[in-house]
Amino acid sequence: MRNRYLLKLMAFLLMAVLFLAACSNKDDEETKKDPESPGTEQPTDNEDPKEEDEGNNDEGEIMDTLVFGRGGDSTSLDPAATTEGEAFKVTKNIYETLTEFGPQDTEVHPGLATEWSTSDDGLTHTLKLREGVKFHDGTDFNADAVVYNFERWKAGDKEQYYYYNSQFAGIIDTVTAVDPHTVEFKLTRPLAPFYKNLAMSPFGIASPTAIEEYGDKFAENPTGTGPFKFQEWKRNDRITLVKNEDYWNPEFPKVSTLIFRSIPDNSARLNALMSGEVDLIDGVNYTDIPQIEANPDLQVFNRPSMNTGYLGLTATREPFDNKLVRQAMNHAIDKQTIIDAFYAGAAIPAVNPMPPVIAGYNEDIPGYDYNPEKAKELLAEAGYPDGFEMELWAMPVPRPYMPNGQKVAEAIQANLADVGITANIVSYEWGTYLEKARLGEADAFLLGWTGDNGDADNFLYVLLDKDSIGSNNYSYYASDELHEVLIAAQSETDAAVREDLYKQAQEIIFEDAPWVPLVHGEPALAGKKGIENFLPHPTGSDKLHQVIFKQ
Repeated sequence: MRNRYLLKLMAFLLMAVLFLAACSNKDDEETKKDPESPGTEQPTDNEDPKEEDEGNNDEGEIMDTLVFGRGGDSTSLDPAATTEGEAFKVTKNIYETLTEFGPQDTEVHPGLATEWSTSDDGLTHTLKLREGVKFHDGTDFNADAVVYNFERWKAGDKEQYYYYNSQFAGIIDTVTAVDPHTVEFKLTRPLAPFYKNLAMSPFGIASPTAIEEYGDKFAENPTGTGPFKFQEWKRNDRITLVKNEDYWNPEFPKVSTLIFRSIPDNSARLNALMSGEVDLIDGVNYTDIPQIEANPDLQVFNRPSMNTGYLGLTATREPFDNKLVRQAMNHAIDKQTIIDAFYAGAAIPAVNPMPPVIAGYNEDIPGYDYNPEKAKELLAEAGYPDGFEMELWAMPVPRPYMPNGQKVAEAIQANLADVGITANIVSYEWGTYLEKARLGEADAFLLGWTGDNGDADNFLYVLLDKDSIGSNNYSYYASDELHEVLIAAQSETDAAVREDLYKQAQEIIFEDAPWVPLVHGEPALAGKKGIENFLPHPTGSDKLHQVIFKQ
């Protein structure tokens, strides 16, 4: 009996051991598949996380790495020291702002500030800051850090901190740390879009310690409070970010590694998506959308439109210092044919410098119709009956408002030839292109703007006011009459009055014609079928912390 009992006991114990081992193995497997589990294994610095993921894919497995293919490299990773969208694509995921926009709109929500109040006279803004937040270098985010950043931008060179000078220079008087988690802004005059401006990508709050440590190399060593931390930048190839394990919201980010790949050619970028080299792309050719939609492994995303593509005319260079010549240029260009040829209908002709979705848009302005004969008349009246020769600068990278700058330039070149103007197309590397245009070296240049905050001020004042010459006013257009209207609109808190002022401003701009407004594009992006929770933002600065990628 004793032997039989021992045999049964041994059999029972053996079965229990096997059962526990099986449960343990199952738990290990589930831990490896769940990116939110504390036991998730992270790739080492020597491993390619993309290759590791692709070797063990089960259908529906959540991937640790997301690769975003884009048309150009960033010019800087210090958001305060740049104005271009390729920089903000990356920095929006490294830094955070005091206020934040909604997922796909420009309504103001809490960010690093959780609540705020404004004095009755509109001159004092008090913000309560989020507690328990740390920068990527482990130092504390607090009111002193906010003060440091604003003082840095205020004291810096106007040509270095473009956005601060176009949004806040001469308006912010003082920024004071009331206590560790309260900051107070004193203004010299009311600023209606103050909280929207704070949410703009350039005003991401950086670590004062890191700024001091890296000095003029800080743009290559970005340090914020966001869901991703900077790891590596291989120029003109890739920027790699990794999960911030100490992020104040432990629910995010959903992927552990975020890679931005630079692939300048639109078709090559789509091929990289189809071959699996990248997972998500922007700058999709409109003519490629049917092909993407027909592919069961891919999907199309649409960015809410809030942009303007334009031909800038440098008003300080002959012959564009003559208003009649600028008006002639507007009549000479066939916008609809450009849209039909290069946008597959996914754009509308631009009349004003800002898109119709912005409050204060002036629908009564007729625009300049395509009229070559009228263009010739104006050229003759301006003293150029036989036309003239000029340089036409073509963008080297695709943008939401202009998927192919070279092709658009060629179409404009043909239009101008019809009225006797010889346009020689030139281009430069993207960073050089922007810098030379900013310095006023172009006769005429293709460029555009994606709104930063959904306010008319962000288009009209930032791009065309005399205060913005040397920063975002690349056309060097200066009008005292326009300036007075725009400053009045900035300081006005009554929405209806502000809108009327912006309508007046557009009438002035229409008459002076510093640009040829071309298009308001409806940008398309594409990605793999397993990408979820990707919400393209109208500003073009996409937060990718919530994206889930299933393979």
